[in-house]
Amino acid sequence: MNPVRFSKPDPSPVSGVAFALTAFLIWGASPVYWKVLADVPALEIISHRVVWSFFFLLPLLWWQGRWPEFIGVLKKPRTVATLLLTALLVAANWLIYIWAVNHGLVLQASLGYYINPLVNVILGALFLRERLRRFQYGAVLLASAGVVYLTLSLGQFPWVSLTLAVTFGIYGLIRKIVAVGALVGLLVETALLSLPALIYLGALHAVGAAAFGGAGLRISFFLTGSALVTALPLLCFSLGARRLRLASLGFLQYVAPSCMFLLGVLVYEEPFSAAQVKTFLMIWCALAIYSADSILFYRRRGCATRLAPAGAPLAQGAPK
Repeated sequence: MNPVRFSKPDPSPVSGVAFALTAFLIWGASPVYWKVLADVPALEIISHRVVWSFFFLLPLLWWQGRWPEFIGVLKKPRTVATLLLTALLVAANWLIYIWAVNHGLVLQASLGYYINPLVNVILGALFLRERLRRFQYGAVLLASAGVVYLTLSLGQFPWVSLTLAVTFGIYGLIRKIVAVGALVGLLVETALLSLPALIYLGALHAVGAAAFGGAGLRISFFLTGSALVTALPLLCFSLGARRLRLASLGFLQYVAPSCMFLLGVLVYEEPFSAAQVKTFLMIWCALAIYSADSILFYRRRGCATRLAPAGAPLAQGAPK
């Protein structure tokens, strides 16, 4: 008689959700932070984000004893080239997002991050061969319908929304598959962008147009603090992305645009239509369907794991 196997649940999905949720909550509330810097050009803000993030991450890497890993990555030209691509993608995403927030387009930014999970699902299917279950397909279709409906109701090409969705979707895909740790990869990305950022900031100081040191202590403090607002959620996102399926990560991302959506409507009082209300409800219904299906699936999988005899295979359909 084979013994009954009692195994502990895999902690990776749980920790992955925790890391990803932390990242998306910070991103969702970030318009409040960037609005403080509304009078600073978006490119200058991005430059400070890059430079201060690099100096924030550098001692953290040393403290964790991962300096040899960082040097090892720099010795691999192909990996450095890949991380240069991800650095440019995330920098473009930051630039457009901050520009949109400080030009009264928080709702358009919200739409971009509503579309982004759908981009993730498509990328997962095309490049990672991830499969969705029946109810998950229904959730994707419902969310897609909501996004298309809202896009058409705008009456104009939503370039801000689509650019935000595509750049961050591709960034998430590459960072998920590149063989570099989250912290090391993020440090390499900021290191690659720091030199041009420092050159730009130096040029601003040379002509007396820099906000840092020239627009008051408060502005200088918030520009410096952009390191924490930048590095912490990106680090959490990278850690979550390596523990979750891309489709699951995509649907968790609805947390961030929902926070932005509420800020845009309730705090910044941007125009709000009946079409936007309907879309918001459709997307959250899709999220509820997807979440309920995932919970039931993992409960069934957990039962199968506890009751399966030693050496017996688990039920088919478990995530790879």
